Amino acid sequence: MSIFDELQQAIIDGKAPVAKEVTERALGEGVRPAELFPNAIVPAMNEVGRRMRDCEFFIPEVLIAARAARAATDILRPLLVGDEEVRSAGTVVCGTVKGDLHDIGKNIVAMMLESAGFQIVDLGVDVPPEKVVAAVREHGANVVAMSALLTTTMVNMKAVIDALAAAGLRDQVKVMVGGAPVTESWAQSIGADGYGKDASAAVETARSLVAAA
Repeated sequence: MSIFDELQQAIIDGKAPVAKEVTERALGEGVRPAELFPNAIVPAMNEVGRRMRDCEFFIPEVLIAARAARAATDILRPLLVGDEEVRSAGTVVCGTVKGDLHDIGKNIVAMMLESAGFQIVDLGVDVPPEKVVAAVREHGANVVAMSALLTTTMVNMKAVIDALAAAGLRDQVKVMVGGAPVTESWAQSIGADGYGKDASAAVETARSLVAAA
């Protein structure tokens, strides 16, 4: 089994200490940090996403796999700064909308997006529209990902889109939404660019939105 296969398996199995140890061993053996993303971390999280879609994995398994991926990426990210060969998939500002304090789904999506090569700006929960606007400006984000777990807070997704438009930033960002009560038709009705029904779908949506931009 190659070092890449070892890291993939550690992530899929949700073994964060093993993922950390394999990552450090790979670097010690001369593997370039940039090689571990396309050859191990991204394929592992793609497999986690497939298992989630096929109901082989559920939220607990996805969470521990994402944490194992984070154990590897936390070591690698500082080493990739300034590496011209490493091109970020995009910068995503994410958060749970104003009035909503749920964050498990948002956290999973953020970790999976990061594992897929996106830079993540996580604003947390109960995020007002003006905070999203400020983050998009500050970080030059090209994707905004919003989550809502309550039907009463879903309306605040449109408030974010309206705020981005009022700030003259709507054309520079793709907006994607998700959460238990959110549907594709709702996303379309508020003018969002994409909808992710779960974490793996959110990663696919983000990739397609950035590719189409």
